[in-house]
Amino acid sequence: MTEQTATTTPLAQRSAEELEAFAQEQQQAYAALKARGLSLDLTRGKPAAAQLDLADDLLSLPKGVKDAAGVDTRNYGGLEGIRELREMFAELLWVEPEQVVAGGNSSLVMMRDVLVDLWLHGGVDSERPWSQEEKVTFICPVPGYDRHFTLLDWFGIEMVTVPMHDDGPDVEAVAQLVASDPTIKGMWLVPTYANPSGSVVSQEIAARLASMPTAAPDFKIFWDNAYAFHHLTEEEAKSADILTLAAASGHPHRPIMFASTSKITLAGAGVAFLAGSVETVKWYTGHLGKGAIGPDKVNQLRHSQFFGSPQGVRDHMVKHREIIAPKFAEVERILTERLGGLGVATWTRPTGGYFVSLDVLDGTASRVVALAKDAGIALTPAGASFPHGDDPRDRTIRLAPTFPPLDQVSEAMEAVATCVLLAAVEQVRGQA
Repeated sequence: MTEQTATTTPLAQRSAEELEAFAQEQQQAYAALKARGLSLDLTRGKPAAAQLDLADDLLSLPKGVKDAAGVDTRNYGGLEGIRELREMFAELLWVEPEQVVAGGNSSLVMMRDVLVDLWLHGGVDSERPWSQEEKVTFICPVPGYDRHFTLLDWFGIEMVTVPMHDDGPDVEAVAQLVASDPTIKGMWLVPTYANPSGSVVSQEIAARLASMPTAAPDFKIFWDNAYAFHHLTEEEAKSADILTLAAASGHPHRPIMFASTSKITLAGAGVAFLAGSVETVKWYTGHLGKGAIGPDKVNQLRHSQFFGSPQGVRDHMVKHREIIAPKFAEVERILTERLGGLGVATWTRPTGGYFVSLDVLDGTASRVVALAKDAGIALTPAGASFPHGDDPRDRTIRLAPTFPPLDQVSEAMEAVATCVLLAAVEQVRGQA
């Protein structure tokens, strides 16, 4: 993940007369934009219809109803999921099959269930249920994933932020926080092509997170590997092997990994995965069994047959890349051509994942989103990448270009650029 900036005269270096002319130009462009009556959406990281079409063969599967062990998948049982699918994704996630649970269609549900279980019963290495602690706090790297923050807020768990860098969270800040505060029970992390920055946690940062001393004996890393296979270039980032690192450091129960096929096959009918120590897996399925008899093993069987092997998953993701990489290239092209050199924005250039993180002038993100809304372009709310929706600098906007067709991505990004420029010149002139 890199950042791209500009190559012409920054607005802050222009004269009052030049700013006035530029402002008039942008006001006219914005008026013309509104007059077009657009209705475009860059809010959520959803797969496009063409991506979903790649998995159409699932609809004619499975062939037969028995898994590799001869178990009838139509019946009850098998809380941990069918063996062949667990083996397939164990190889992809760099873990052992015994460390993997294949579940329903949503990894977010698994995350919520794990939080509930920790809250009510504590973890494998807990002294007591988290609900009996005086306070529970999580570390949240920012910018980050809004649904993670929503879950914590729902529980009443406090959140403390640390910056997210190209190679992962600010590990020195994390280490200092966890070393002395026993109320800090966990942290969120999207380790590969992070939402929304596209950052990739390095093996070195992962090793430090796995080994650092923590005041809470049951500190957890919620390792949400949602985009592990979602590459945008031929050079594919490899996720850090957090479970092995943690086990080698004497903290085998610290990380709990999540992943899914939601953006690989069918977003609403995929398979989610949880991985952790063998003890963590037994802990999870033990609690799961109080309210479930087994997952949708028929769906798991069809996925196993559809992919055929771990390489089948990799090959399938190349087809996704061919569909969405041009959309990210278009975002980069328009931002560079329209905003480059003006000193009004920086943005990420991810090599995988589903988002571009756009940083505009401090104090203008909310204005950009409002201008876009009035012009018919829906953007994720400013601040969504921060706990409680509070971006202290009001500058970060998450762009999600995967879902619209390419021509709509172009239209939407041209409109976003116009809104950024108008908001920027308004602020610069107000400060002059």
